[in-house]
Amino acid sequence: MFNESVMRTFVVAALVAGALSCTQPAPAPQAQRSPAAPAAQPLRWGMVIHTGAGNFTLASLGDRQEAMRAAMHDALMAGHRVLAGGGSSLDAVQGAIVIMEDSPLFNAGKGAVFTHEGTNELDASIMDGRTLQAGAVAGLTHIKNPIRLARLVMEKSPHVMMAGDGAEAFAKEQGGIEFVPPGYFYTERSWKALQSALEAEKKAAQVESHHGTVGAVALDQHGNLAAGTSTGGLTNKRFGRIGDSPIVGAGTYANNRNCAISSTGIGEFFIRYTVAHDICARVEYQKMPIQAAADSVIQGMLEPVGGEGGIIGLDAAGNVAMSFNVTGMGRGYIGSDGRAVIQFTADDAAAAKQP
Repeated sequence: MFNESVMRTFVVAALVAGALSCTQPAPAPQAQRSPAAPAAQPLRWGMVIHTGAGNFTLASLGDRQEAMRAAMHDALMAGHRVLAGGGSSLDAVQGAIVIMEDSPLFNAGKGAVFTHEGTNELDASIMDGRTLQAGAVAGLTHIKNPIRLARLVMEKSPHVMMAGDGAEAFAKEQGGIEFVPPGYFYTERSWKALQSALEAEKKAAQVESHHGTVGAVALDQHGNLAAGTSTGGLTNKRFGRIGDSPIVGAGTYANNRNCAISSTGIGEFFIRYTVAHDICARVEYQKMPIQAAADSVIQGMLEPVGGEGGIIGLDAAGNVAMSFNVTGMGRGYIGSDGRAVIQFTADDAAAAKQP
């Protein structure tokens, strides 16, 4: 079964703990590099989510860890209910991401981080692997659930991306999108993170990071893939900066012929290296297993140039990939058996392997 094969992969990962960086098939200890073998018995259908990658530890998550696990479990179960009922991968991805956008714990929707000016600007994208249609939004300031508007762009317009006031005007014209005042996005944690970043900027110092972008990929019972990503961007971003999350091919990509990917990390690198599409291209053209393809990009291309982050992915056969080159990435998966597995770092991945 899917979960048994995942556990075998964990054992392989433990044998290579001396390697320099991370990634294993779904999900894997970050501090190790695995041989990137896909699950021998992939899930028939299911989904994978992430809540961001960064240089953090279980200890640094503190009291938030259990609340984050609970919110991630809710997101996985929301997607699972859609898929178990024969629903589409698109509905599953959107449903899971809405749950995470509504939580103040993640850098998306309610929990979006602050810009340098003390405002919140939200981005999102979604893609249908069956049709290759996609929708994206950027620079939103009043939309409660950016992933819903991204899907509306995909399904109700001839465009792929809309931004700022224009995107919000489109939302009003179409209806069905909930608007909120800017104060809705305020959380004490995000505000304090901005103050810390401003202080670090003055001192040219580094602060512990957790790029809490959220994302989901799903494979439904009809064999269709979908992917989506939503974010508040980087704390202390300036000048209308937009990262990879709303960029199709960088932060999000899905194609039934190869795979579905959602990215998280420092978006500039993911844009330059068109990470999501590149992984899927390697799966299709080089016939690489999805985990090997993900590792070759995240470890082989991004890590040497300082491109911190990670991805989650599913291929058309149901093989799962989770690859990241930092100390942790919030991640979870669920298959047709309905068992949700959630992990953050190498430490809790290792603990899960203990009898």
